[in-house]
Amino acid sequence: MTPTDAEIIERSRHEPDAFAALFDRHAPHIQRYLARRLGAQVADDLVAETFLTAFDKRQRYDRGRPDARPWLYGIATNLVGRHRRQEARRYQARASDDPGADAVQDHADRVAAEVTARAMRSMLAGALGGLSDEDRDVLLLVAWEQLSYEEVAAALAIPVGTVRSRLHRARRKVRQALGGHNPTEVEEMSNNG
Repeated sequence: MTPTDAEIIERSRHEPDAFAALFDRHAPHIQRYLARRLGAQVADDLVAETFLTAFDKRQRYDRGRPDARPWLYGIATNLVGRHRRQEARRYQARASDDPGADAVQDHADRVAAEVTARAMRSMLAGALGGLSDEDRDVLLLVAWEQLSYEEVAAALAIPVGTVRSRLHRARRKVRQALGGHNPTEVEEMSNNG
């Protein structure tokens, strides 16, 4: 039977090498989240820092929670907080990109699709950059990492009601910034573009 995250953390208190199983289990997910938030180069450093922090704080882990994912996302999100100014600048820079700069293609339909996708990515980046840090954290944990409201609440140490209100506010602001477009459709376009 596969041990729970809580069991691994408990075992690591006496056998520190056991903590590697937690890293193996969750590092790819944390890496993906951090890379999407801050870029691949910064993400590599922050993944290591996330797990070092988790290792240092493992004595305080609530062993009543079998899944450590929300806890790890909370640590990672706190580390993102140190980089928020850079993140906001990156979103603003994306928002100012020329949507047609590299859109020269052989077929007119592909050109039109590429220009539209770039424009929507640029608009989405601007919308994300315009959100408060707290609203952006909630939106990205739900949208990118598919955490439940309860998991986001645990990750950010906030009540579930706060998660719901921040997510509602973030979705409304993103939808307004996109001229009423569904942000889910835009995200799919930017992932495929």
